[in-house]
Amino acid sequence: MTSVDVQTGKSDDDDSAPSGYAAARLRLLQGEARSGPPRRSALAELTDGWLGELFTAGARELTGVSLVAVGGYGRGELSPRSDLDLLLLHDGNAGPGAIATLADHVWYPVWDLGLALDHSVRTPAEARKTAGEDLKVQLGLLDARHIAGDAGLTAGLRTAVLADWRNQAPRRLPELRDLCDERAERQGELQYLLEPDLKEARGGLRDATALRAVAASWLADAPREGLADARRRLLDVRDALHLATGRATDRLALQEQDQVAAELGLLDADTLLRQVYEAARTVSYASDVTWREVGRVLKSRAVRPRLRAMLGGGSKPVTERSPLAEGVVEQDGEAVLARAARPERDPVLPLRAAAAAAQAGLPLSLHAVRRMAAAARPLPTPWPAEAREQLVTLLGAGRPTVEVWEALEAEGLITRLLPDWERVRCRPQRNAVHTWTVDRHLVETAVRAAELTRRVGRPDLLLVAALLHDIGKGWPGDHSVAGEIIAKDVAARIGFDRADVAVVATLVRHHLLLIETATRRDLEDPATVRAVADAVGTVGTLELLHALTEADALATGPAAWSTWRGSLVTDLVKRVAAVLAGEDPDGGDGPAAAEPTAEQERLALEAFRTGGPVLSLRAQTEAPVDRDAEGAEAAPADPEPLGVELLIAVPDQPGVLPAVAGVLAMHRLAVRTAELRALDLPAQVPGSVLLLDWRVAAEYGSLPQAARLRADLVRALDGSLDIAARLAERDAAYPRRRGTVAPPPRVTVAPAASRHATVIEVRAQDAPGLLHRIGRALETADVWVRSAHVSTLGANAVDAFYVTRAEGEPLPAADAAAVAGALEGALRG
Repeated sequence: MTSVDVQTGKSDDDDSAPSGYAAARLRLLQGEARSGPPRRSALAELTDGWLGELFTAGARELTGVSLVAVGGYGRGELSPRSDLDLLLLHDGNAGPGAIATLADHVWYPVWDLGLALDHSVRTPAEARKTAGEDLKVQLGLLDARHIAGDAGLTAGLRTAVLADWRNQAPRRLPELRDLCDERAERQGELQYLLEPDLKEARGGLRDATALRAVAASWLADAPREGLADARRRLLDVRDALHLATGRATDRLALQEQDQVAAELGLLDADTLLRQVYEAARTVSYASDVTWREVGRVLKSRAVRPRLRAMLGGGSKPVTERSPLAEGVVEQDGEAVLARAARPERDPVLPLRAAAAAAQAGLPLSLHAVRRMAAAARPLPTPWPAEAREQLVTLLGAGRPTVEVWEALEAEGLITRLLPDWERVRCRPQRNAVHTWTVDRHLVETAVRAAELTRRVGRPDLLLVAALLHDIGKGWPGDHSVAGEIIAKDVAARIGFDRADVAVVATLVRHHLLLIETATRRDLEDPATVRAVADAVGTVGTLELLHALTEADALATGPAAWSTWRGSLVTDLVKRVAAVLAGEDPDGGDGPAAAEPTAEQERLALEAFRTGGPVLSLRAQTEAPVDRDAEGAEAAPADPEPLGVELLIAVPDQPGVLPAVAGVLAMHRLAVRTAELRALDLPAQVPGSVLLLDWRVAAEYGSLPQAARLRADLVRALDGSLDIAARLAERDAAYPRRRGTVAPPPRVTVAPAASRHATVIEVRAQDAPGLLHRIGRALETADVWVRSAHVSTLGANAVDAFYVTRAEGEPLPAADAAAVAGALEGALRG
């Protein structure tokens, strides 16, 4: 005869025969026709029948007793090695001996077959008391299911337990969340682990069960789309793991992944992990949304009685909605769509909403993301300038970017915006150095790069390159070579000109160049340094590559970056920069000023004639000049809206820059670019006029009228308008939230940048009134701003100010350093 392990089907010769249940169980587990939910349900049904027979035979004349399945067995989800969670329920009328005898009649056959058993014997009152003291017991009882005996007794317990759970939800749900958080801290995130615990890790089966418990409380509910399928996939993998190993394990070890993949009919272990990660991501996102809703509801319940008392009755308080961006407002701690938002008419809205949410440190509401996913039109190719700026702003927000990005990805918006993302989504990295999947590593690199934006002149290119540097890992061959091709296509699609596309492609192609050269080559060999210089090409690209190298290593994991590695890379960068600096012209004065247009001359003459500011405000829709990688002008791109051009001419006088910048901030106009220069009038007209050429956009709402801007500017210049007080008053009424502490501002003196002026470079987080504060600080320092070149790249301001003494000479080195230090202090304060 043959003795068969009822869990795995493995047999050894023996003189005993398997029981009827064991044989039926074995046939079910070995049968190929059934798998997944049908097999789990069939196994539960088979087990119900067997246990029911054992219970009935043991109960004899007993009344007021029942056998109840709880936990996973109660849900009818039996994997091959699952425990049997059983409760023997009795009304307390039978003697202890009779109940003990009945329990033995059920428990011992289970143990004899080698099945794991989690059992208890309680009255309904004892069960409710234990549940009130032990959250895990209560969670198990929420799935209580009758097997045999007194069905009314089981139904009564179920009704009482559910009522207790709903009544105690305000107290028990925070306890459940703490339990989930503690488990996640201990077990890690299922969607990133190479050897994940399918049950205990965050995004696993325990979290899926917790979401069922939240729904049972009637306090909040999880987003249901995809959740049941994700849970099913995790259970299917656990079934295959049990069958492959013959053990009751939930940990998907590396050495067992190929066998589990084969059991499920999948191509390989990577395909298996990718499916597990996708399922875990769905559960994790649903958990985030659900717990956020629980917190909102509990907070609302706590505040409502106090509000009602303050309002003197039952008046319903008005929900506060604070604007964040055009079409986006904050409500109840989330970024939601404004009532007037029309995603079907505004293809940039998803990126604008995401950027606004990340910059404010707020989650995007589930309803907003789903509405945009359902209604938003695709962006044109190439993207409009605003879409590109909003993407850069999103990437530059730091840590809050991750949650917002995950919300967009959960509803398919990321792959709609960036189709190449699909190949790296949830892709595992079988390297112990890597902490994340490929896609999360790319987002993490952008987060790390956001901390380094003050070190580079083009933070927008740094952030986009960070997002794309490993995009080639979804393709065969060298991922850097494949990534260069993809990066060119993506950068062009999102609207960069040819020169910028070439820089992004170079960064992606050579993102490993510095770290590999610094740690594997002789830096004393001139050929080594020259090879890197030839690959990089320019000092600006080298600066970006240095920052990208550090961000990539920091986002990889703790073993990928160290002080020693950083010092080697820095040494290499200095040597390469010295080689490249020999190719750069010395002593320029920044971009050459173009000849004034007829309109600019007209405004300048009118300003001189009237002695006050003159301005024009008009939409700027000219096609941008496109340049190739060598800087040559190429065929013009299709026209696209670039914002609103604001031209201002003012008779040369102190305080113009802070006055104009302050008025724009008062009217909630965000500055995208700005140029300030002195315009010499015709020889017959004495004096000079300052010409300010701005590109601005309304933060939200409509643009102000030009006449109103001019009136406020007149008052600002004559001192009758206290701009600083007005801005402080507005900020107090509508405080601007920041989701993360931005990198501190950096103010430097550019060495040998100009023979005629001292160049002060400012790199800072863009914010309302920033340019006004810079202008005031420079005025306080008693320097004269000869020209200014201001640009806003996403959420980063990169500005250069050419300043002199009053008599027109550059500042001495010590004075220049003092001005830079004072300006940096003013911006930090």
